Amino acid sequence: MLKVLISNDDGIHANGIQTLAAKLAQRYEVYVVAPDRERSATGHALTLHKPIRIEEVDIKLPVAKAFSVSGTPSDCVKLALNALLDVEIDVLVSGINHGPNLGSDVIYSGTVSAALEGAIHGIPSIAVSLVNGFEKMADFNHGAEFIYNFLPTAMEVGIPAKSILNVNIPAVPLHEFAGIKIAELGTRMYTDSYEKRIDPRGGIYYWLAGEIIETGESEDSDVEAIRNNMISISPVHYNLTNFNALTLLQEKLEIAESV
Repeated sequence: MLKVLISNDDGIHANGIQTLAAKLAQRYEVYVVAPDRERSATGHALTLHKPIRIEEVDIKLPVAKAFSVSGTPSDCVKLALNALLDVEIDVLVSGINHGPNLGSDVIYSGTVSAALEGAIHGIPSIAVSLVNGFEKMADFNHGAEFIYNFLPTAMEVGIPAKSILNVNIPAVPLHEFAGIKIAELGTRMYTDSYEKRIDPRGGIYYWLAGEIIETGESEDSDVEAIRNNMISISPVHYNLTNFNALTLLQEKLEIAESV
């Protein structure tokens, strides 16, 4: 039986992670280690300058163990794999995130970073997000159903080393999915609009209120796949080296040294 570690950035009591854990526990041995509250857009942040509080909790689901952590998603995965669990985890699933993680979103996403932390530790890892997950009436069941059925295939095919699979689920019922698209990351840019406000004590603060910039996307992108009601699956590599630039710089320096 697969041993599955689940984490997220929306908090251990979020609907997305609860629905995912409930579904996967029907077939797999599930461990949940997640933040004690929402930690969205924390990226790959780690807690370095204050203690991390951990509590084993009963989430009222048939999981092996569940821990609530005061730190970030990356903290959760590091602690799970290095301190909290005494079992060998076979696969990590991060999510289901409340909202999409498309294109440049992956840079900021705590959900994606939790999966990347798993990959850093050599664990096959998947991040999964529901496009309309931020809506109150969002249904996470079809996303959980997809991951439940997809996990054996992912494990059989294999996830490349140093990589994760970033999965986005469109906001339609399971029977309306138009298929699965293996997609590159799109652009997904935002306007950086900050609203200036004044608190009751007269202090000035700013609230980020950026909106998505609708740009042309490649037909092979995850953004375009979602627009077409397709599940997008994007392999994401944590080695950020630009290999084309690496080769170019090497060639340029060799020429400069020979002059």
